[in-house]
Amino acid sequence: MRLPFHLNASCSSVSTAFHLSCLNSPTLYLHIGAETYRVLDFFSDGVLVDFPGASSCRQYNDLNAFGFTKNDYFGISSDNVIGLYDCEDSSLCKVGCETNDLPGCDGNIGGSLGCCYPFSDHSIWHSGDGFSSFSKFGCRGFSSWVVSRGTNTGKRGVKLEWAVPRNSSDIICATDADMVNATAVEAGVRCLCKDGFVSDGFANGAGCFKSCIKEGQGAYGEECDSPKHSQRKLVILAVVLTLLFIFASLFLFLCILRRPVKLGPFHLEQNHYHNTTSFRRACRTRLFTYRELGEATRTFEDSQKLVNGTNGTIHAGVLGDGSHIAVQKSSYTIMVVYGYPANGTLEEHLQNSRGQKFGLDWYKRLSIAAETASVLAYLHYEISSPIFHRGLKSSGYIFLDVDFSVKVAGFALLSPGSGNYSNLRSNYETPYKNDVYDFGLLLLEIISGTSYSDMPRVAMEKIKSGKLEEIVDPSLYYHEQPIARREQIEIVADIATRCLLFGGDGKIGMIDVTRELFHLAKENI
Repeated sequence: MRLPFHLNASCSSVSTAFHLSCLNSPTLYLHIGAETYRVLDFFSDGVLVDFPGASSCRQYNDLNAFGFTKNDYFGISSDNVIGLYDCEDSSLCKVGCETNDLPGCDGNIGGSLGCCYPFSDHSIWHSGDGFSSFSKFGCRGFSSWVVSRGTNTGKRGVKLEWAVPRNSSDIICATDADMVNATAVEAGVRCLCKDGFVSDGFANGAGCFKSCIKEGQGAYGEECDSPKHSQRKLVILAVVLTLLFIFASLFLFLCILRRPVKLGPFHLEQNHYHNTTSFRRACRTRLFTYRELGEATRTFEDSQKLVNGTNGTIHAGVLGDGSHIAVQKSSYTIMVVYGYPANGTLEEHLQNSRGQKFGLDWYKRLSIAAETASVLAYLHYEISSPIFHRGLKSSGYIFLDVDFSVKVAGFALLSPGSGNYSNLRSNYETPYKNDVYDFGLLLLEIISGTSYSDMPRVAMEKIKSGKLEEIVDPSLYYHEQPIARREQIEIVADIATRCLLFGGDGKIGMIDVTRELFHLAKENI
């Protein structure tokens, strides 16, 4: 039995919806509403059940034989494959699914299905539908199997996917677990233990136990922490830290010896504060006095602060003529003034879209991604002295105008004469690589609608294992999108992956990313 399913009510880990009974027999039963289902097998994301009231295996069942009403905890999984009997309209039959090994009632594999349909196709059956939706094709009966991803062997029965409502107080994941979206349960999520850990992943459930192989057998929890092994690791760590300290001390000593001695007083040139960066082909600049900006932002008081980031703070303000502005201010550069956006930040729209039917749709997200990429590419390649962002985020740095056009703010603009310029220059010898990596993170946030520290690792694992839909923002309704739209989301996820993997090596630049995104955006016009 897999968690969160349980027999004893006092052991309820997440919800009583997962309580099973055995009715004085070794057979387990699951109760959903008024129906009782015999449990055949468990999966990490679901449970395999038999038809309600079935006492023996039947080759074909009536379309209404599987009485099931979706709820907040269970839904019919898209891993199911059904064989249909005596259909008047064969247009729903799909080629290829009959290549799976689907056992009959006698357990033998073989025989002709006649007509089969995989629920993962989503062209006829959609998440939330029952089996009766096939009656309009004149089908008289069906059989059902579950075929797990990555295999071609089926098991008889109907797989139900389980999840917990997103807004439930029970959906608090353990420290070593990640939250993933359900595919068959609307607004449902699960906690998934990270690699090397097992259990249900819920903080108020069993959490996550360390899993390992010890002396040729599986071990869990404290059994994985061998005293001798732990002591050996401490000794190795102590040796490594000691060596690193010695090398660092020698390096620092050599740097001090080689440091040139400057004679005479040091005079700081003040004229660099009056330098102005302008894009001859992009816009016309306007100079402001410090007094003007101070009056517009109420002397930069905290109530006017929009962003407090690595590249300084951004304050909202209103000029004397009524124009709304945003002012970027830091301790080592000139202040930069932006026209205040009418639609706020990208992060605000992504957060407000989650769980809503009409949020920030895919067309707008793709356009925002393509336009942001073009801005970075222009500044990287079209300016004689390239400008790099060094901190691209959706929060406070990507503004959206009334027509959702993009304004990128928060650049690390430094004057060549400033004291911090040489230091930052040495830290960013290839700054465009950092912008490419940050843009990859931004693409993942646009796809998933959220951002957290472990997002790159979780997203890349899901993309690599073919489970992209588990991280896609639920408000995009991935499975209800046409195939071409789903392919676009997959291509953008691939671009994000390449930005994260190869951006740091310089194998992909913003000009390449922009070209691919604009090609996708043209398909939506």
